Amino acid sequence: MDYQISITEPEHHLAKVRMELRVTEAKALTLMLPSWRSGKYKILDLANGISGFSAVDAQGKTISWQKTEKSSWTLEPTAAGKVVVEYAVYANQLVERTRHIDETHAYINASAYLLFSQPHKAEAVSVQLEVPKGWRSFSGMDKKDNEHKFVAANYDVLADSPIETGINQHHNFQVDGRDYDLVIWGEGNYNETQMQKDLAKLVQHTDSIWQGYPYSRYLFIVHATDGVRGATEHLNSTVIQRDRFTFGKREDYLEFLSTASHEVVHTWNVKAYRPAGLVPYDYINPNYSSLLWISEGSTSYFQNQLLLRAGLMTKAEFYQDLTKRLYRFIHTPGRLVQSVAEGSFDSWISSGGDHGANFNVSIYSEGYIASWLLDELILRQSGRKASYRELHNQLYQRFAKTTAFTAQDVIQIASELTGEDQNLWWQQQIEQPMKFEPEQLLASFGLQWQRGKERETFAGIMSEDKSGFALVQRVERDSPAWKAGFTSEDLIVAINALQLKGDLGQRLQDFKAGDKVQVSYFRQGRLQHQPLVLGDKPKGMGKIEPVAKPSRQQKAMHKAWLGVDL
Repeated sequence: MDYQISITEPEHHLAKVRMELRVTEAKALTLMLPSWRSGKYKILDLANGISGFSAVDAQGKTISWQKTEKSSWTLEPTAAGKVVVEYAVYANQLVERTRHIDETHAYINASAYLLFSQPHKAEAVSVQLEVPKGWRSFSGMDKKDNEHKFVAANYDVLADSPIETGINQHHNFQVDGRDYDLVIWGEGNYNETQMQKDLAKLVQHTDSIWQGYPYSRYLFIVHATDGVRGATEHLNSTVIQRDRFTFGKREDYLEFLSTASHEVVHTWNVKAYRPAGLVPYDYINPNYSSLLWISEGSTSYFQNQLLLRAGLMTKAEFYQDLTKRLYRFIHTPGRLVQSVAEGSFDSWISSGGDHGANFNVSIYSEGYIASWLLDELILRQSGRKASYRELHNQLYQRFAKTTAFTAQDVIQIASELTGEDQNLWWQQQIEQPMKFEPEQLLASFGLQWQRGKERETFAGIMSEDKSGFALVQRVERDSPAWKAGFTSEDLIVAINALQLKGDLGQRLQDFKAGDKVQVSYFRQGRLQHQPLVLGDKPKGMGKIEPVAKPSRQQKAMHKAWLGVDL
């Protein structure tokens, strides 16, 4: 299959696509556009950007067709030979990291641009770009013939190798005999030279987890613009999106490095090897798996460990991040309801927000905790001879060619590393809601969670400012506000008949635990009043730090865990 993408009207986010393939006989041929893209387990209905569809044969004769499903077009060629399909693409979905075109660039994820045919899916493909003069094009795919033509072994590789073309900054560097490219689109307060140096340090430490590489060349694509955040992993590349002015402060830049590390880890975990439920990618229908917590949560678990080993993050910064994660875990009531296996399977329909936090778990957040629990188990039961890193290296060594592994494969490897059957542990901690004591887990590594004696008033309401009032976004289950009947979308306007001005949480600090306050709020446009008896909690998130006198065992566990001394 050969494709041509012409950037026709960038100011209107439009491109024209020409697709050419050959059919061996005169029978119905169905072309489809994916309904989702790899790395985001949500149906996105990408075909909503397709218009002006047409098809002709080698002689230019029109081929009849009809749309048979929201993402499918069925053609009726009358003879074997060449088929040429043309259509327009509206590309203005930058935040989804699928497609975006403007006067300065085009971001092309093939899943959102290029149709495929199931019988032709395994065939080699080429993509020729027609772009404005002065644009430069980059992709994880190989180039052929010219600067703007890319080739791939099949559609799966094409769909997992996005293209960034436009006006950009480019840096190339080598580490351990491998080529790396850093391409930055957009202006901001980033230091591209420092960024390149730090990414080079990062990729030097992947051997602390895996033996060998799944790539010979790797591409970092960075979008520095407005109103975006997040990143997506691909076969040998990633796209990272950040607000243009979130690179300057240490905490912001560290967040960027953590994201970059997360995506590098993904090059092994979920690209080189992935759960059997994700093999092969369906593209039209969801690929269900109860192991997505390994794909995402374990990647989150490793990301800062790599930064720590590379000297890009201090131990204090690592502990601070760990504090935030444990604090969020404690204040996620969904952890008591749903297992990480269930959360993985349901990720396609998870909605987050108020209900999600109270009744579901995140494959990222709770997946991180599950990975940590399994790491501690392997370290302890193996006498520190093995760790969760070795488990992932084994997944890579055993499944890099087939990519597909099952829960039983993970259990078997954990059992081999520890010398004990881990089926029961898996059932109790992965297939059921996790149960553990954070203080006990921390103590295994010579750490403690200092919460302090000072307490603050607690209602259990998370809100955002709405013209000086408080729009409730989430109410923590079983909190004082939950018991009083408050819910998301309530607009709180007054406390004790006095207009709320500013932050609700700060206003409630004027009271103490046990006080009953009258809360006035609008619910669906109707003014209501409700008493709320306030509670309290330790002030702030606290701080994770080493114990005063760690034992030899604790020091050894910490070193085996993170690769640095306690």
